[in-house]
Amino acid sequence: MPFASLGLSASLQHALFAQGHQQPTPVQAAAIPPMLAGRDLLVQARTGSGKTIAFALPLLQQWQNGTARAPRPVEGLVLVPTRELALQVGDTLRELAHELPGLIKIAVVFGGVSINPQMMALRGGADIVVATPGRLLDLVRQNALKLNTVRTLVLDEADRLLALGFADELAEVLALLPKKRQTVLCSATLPPPVKALATTWLREPEDIRVATALAARADIRQRAMVVDEARRTALLKHLVQAAGDDRVLVFVATQYATEHVADKLRRGGLQAEAFHGDLSQGARVRVLDDFKAGRVQVLVATDMAARGLHIDALPMVVNYDLPRAADDYTHRIGRTGRAGGQGDAISFITPTAEAHFRLIEKRQGQRVPRETLPGFEPTAPAVPPEQGAGTGLDPNGGVKGHRKSKKDKLREAAAQAAKAHTQPPATPAATAAARKTRKP
Repeated sequence: MPFASLGLSASLQHALFAQGHQQPTPVQAAAIPPMLAGRDLLVQARTGSGKTIAFALPLLQQWQNGTARAPRPVEGLVLVPTRELALQVGDTLRELAHELPGLIKIAVVFGGVSINPQMMALRGGADIVVATPGRLLDLVRQNALKLNTVRTLVLDEADRLLALGFADELAEVLALLPKKRQTVLCSATLPPPVKALATTWLREPEDIRVATALAARADIRQRAMVVDEARRTALLKHLVQAAGDDRVLVFVATQYATEHVADKLRRGGLQAEAFHGDLSQGARVRVLDDFKAGRVQVLVATDMAARGLHIDALPMVVNYDLPRAADDYTHRIGRTGRAGGQGDAISFITPTAEAHFRLIEKRQGQRVPRETLPGFEPTAPAVPPEQGAGTGLDPNGGVKGHRKSKKDKLREAAAQAAKAHTQPPATPAATAAARKTRKP
């Protein structure tokens, strides 16, 4: 199916051809026509399937068909969970808009940097805004932009928005939008909270689900290497050295682990950098640019890099630590095998992690054969599934959910403080009675 059959304008088709897009991907072919028709959409498709272009093209065509006004009203709004994804979506929109007649203004705003340059960039309005929810609300409170003109709302990586604790901010943003609007919800996975949003926020949505099962992905070779916990770094060094000049993305569980593992790799003579949420925005951009350009061979990252991080021709992803949730496993390994390429997704299976990985396999409906590399044979037996509780895992109820985010913890602390502040002071009689009922 050619792009011309989807109802796109000639200028957008030209922009696609100029970037080397000859035919739409399955999700683009399924999503673009109903989005152009103004339908609400629920789009589920794997990472690397072309979801960004699938919603970017209709947003641009809607602007192209509109009437220029001053100041520019925000007509298209894309909400994303991370700064990196905001920048990536903004770049995609600008590249596609390059061939459009007229001058479109696309604003990309996110936290972690000074708000003043973003406020200045929004003077005179913007046609399309790509934002993280918290910074968007900050700008609204500063009267830097208004959302009452939004015609189309896109929630990209909706499951991650909820996992990172953005539920309250999303509800606040929705209250500022027109009730009559188009809403597009995109996600690689559809956990119960996302399905609940779909029923609440979308009106008779077109349900589009394209090849989400990992078992159907021949472009990713999943491998499970059994190794003792203390030998993981040595095994990682061996794999990186065997990869030659190929870049390797390594996932670990904590910010401390990114720095610790990257430092050990550097001591071993490898070009490695850590990537996590506590880095400044400038440092995050620099590290990613160096990795994409090949100046850094190994990027050791938290799950922050599991979403919205597009790296061309990334041949290997390593789960140094297993993710807590099966959905995160899906997103992690989806960083490789993109855009028609092939990739290896390697998971280190320590004796205590065997039960956890079996749960991940159960969730994805695929068994991954265990491998043992010569020189890295484990010395301890695997912990059986029935003993998974002793490792902090849940052998019966599946993979446990995410830990509470920093935002959730702050909200709980604020709620408790407000509750304590609103309670009336205890009377002397009440205090005495409470003392009598206390256990010694």
